[in-house]
Amino acid sequence: MEQIDRPWLKAYDAEVSPSLDYEKIPLHHFLDRTARNWPKRKAIVFKNWSINYANLKKQSEVFAANLKAAGISKGDRVALMLPNLPQTIIALWGVLRTGAVGVMTNPLYMETEIVHQFNDADVRFCITLDLLWPKLEKLRDSIPVEKFFITSISEGLKFPLNIFYKLQSKKSGSAPKVPYGQKNVFPFSNLTKGRDTYTNDTVTSEDTAFLQYTGGTTGVAKGCILTHANLAANVQQCQSMMHNLGQQQETFLGILPYFHIYGLTTCLTWPTSLGATMAPFPRYVPHDVLKGIQKLKPSVFPGAPSLYISLLQQKDIAKYDLSSIKCCVSGSAPMPVEYIAIFKEKIGTAISEGYGLTEASPITHFNPITGLRKSGSIGLPFPDTDAKIVDMDVGGDPLPPGKRGELVVRGPQIMRGYYNRPDATADVLRNGWLYTGDIAYMDEEGYFFIVDRKKDLIISSGYNIYPREVDEVLHTHPSISEAVTVGIPHKTRGEIVKAYVIVHKDKELSSSDVIGFCRDKLANYKVPRKVEFREELPKTMVGKVLRRALRDEEAAKVNAKKKNRKKNDTAK
Repeated sequence: MEQIDRPWLKAYDAEVSPSLDYEKIPLHHFLDRTARNWPKRKAIVFKNWSINYANLKKQSEVFAANLKAAGISKGDRVALMLPNLPQTIIALWGVLRTGAVGVMTNPLYMETEIVHQFNDADVRFCITLDLLWPKLEKLRDSIPVEKFFITSISEGLKFPLNIFYKLQSKKSGSAPKVPYGQKNVFPFSNLTKGRDTYTNDTVTSEDTAFLQYTGGTTGVAKGCILTHANLAANVQQCQSMMHNLGQQQETFLGILPYFHIYGLTTCLTWPTSLGATMAPFPRYVPHDVLKGIQKLKPSVFPGAPSLYISLLQQKDIAKYDLSSIKCCVSGSAPMPVEYIAIFKEKIGTAISEGYGLTEASPITHFNPITGLRKSGSIGLPFPDTDAKIVDMDVGGDPLPPGKRGELVVRGPQIMRGYYNRPDATADVLRNGWLYTGDIAYMDEEGYFFIVDRKKDLIISSGYNIYPREVDEVLHTHPSISEAVTVGIPHKTRGEIVKAYVIVHKDKELSSSDVIGFCRDKLANYKVPRKVEFREELPKTMVGKVLRRALRDEEAAKVNAKKKNRKKNDTAK
């Protein structure tokens, strides 16, 4: 194995070991151990419903037994298309117990995205929410799903809230009619009832736990093959780096979606390993979160910059007691430095930034808990994680500190590869290193800083958006001659999608027309928020549109506004 300098080891907190003795176990063994050690601890709290770890383990075993009886075998794909609910956690652990492979699916996906993912993964069973059934019902002949198991939010509530929810749904007309008993549609309760339990003892740490889908530069989603060992290693690395957690019972806010790899690790698998209480939130409503923090007294708040900033912008935030929060883990996008200071001032807790990607289960870097945190830095590589900066075109040997290049990483959390995509795998996994596509530099002390992206990836509120996918939708509009999208800076979301459009000479089009057209074909977070009409687009000699030139234009506009503000302030 290639030897590299690791200056970051000197910057580790004294409690952090450079190398760990990993437990090579299936992921669900963390739940089993927690249930043995703290059987009465609350595992999940949701509204007026809760469950302890002993019963969560039992429920997952019953769930696994029923899945097996329904026909699921080791290696089969089971899609979990759910928001953050108690049912999501129970289902996830039940699926892993059978040896099946979880396919976490974004409930916001549009039909074309679902069809691609389910066919690519060859999904046999789908566990989903009744509110999503109308979307899935249209696709029954286009996807390989043999059985659907459908839950309702009311199943995660106790009396009287469960009855109240059902009555409200009927009154508002929002309760969809699900054809239970017809063809292949079954109630979720078919998987939670009964006395039989099951755990597949043949599951090893080297088996695939999830096909976790990400995007590519072509816009085609790819399934990252993540093993039990990959995810278990990242859990243990998280605990080593965040060594101040777990000495008492913690409570984790579950606002980050479980279907996203960042939320899956930081809000579900890691807290389970700690014996922490998980508090899922199905959707982000700022005041619901603030009320939840005051009531539940969470100690750990994994989030994204847009989430933290949104809370800070609530005018009545001062009336809520948020003092229980002792650790904020930020990822998915850079956190503006000024907001880190504001958050510390208002909430009393420092935000610790890190870095990861789906292909790495996901975390590779994090700032020290008690040591030096550098503003704008993603921090230090995790234990047993090597990182280096290489030439953006040829890769190769590490570049010296301060020199910008592509960030590449290696470690036990790195995926096996992309499912059924050997060429794409060979492109990013080379000689044991994962080529991230991010442009970064390392300073003399081993702290890493992301400065740009090699790919055209747009990150908006933590979601990856691939411009070409949006471009292709725009090009299907009969009035559009040419179109290209880029990410432009946004105060709370990090970036938003902006479309540059050329309209056919004999056609007319408005911004709202373009946005509405995209809204019918793309998940909401991918829809352009701004549209600019042009006569021509900047291109290379061979006709390729220069996204970089458009981004530079936007950056120049932002800088000009800043200069004008400074001039005005000086004049005053």
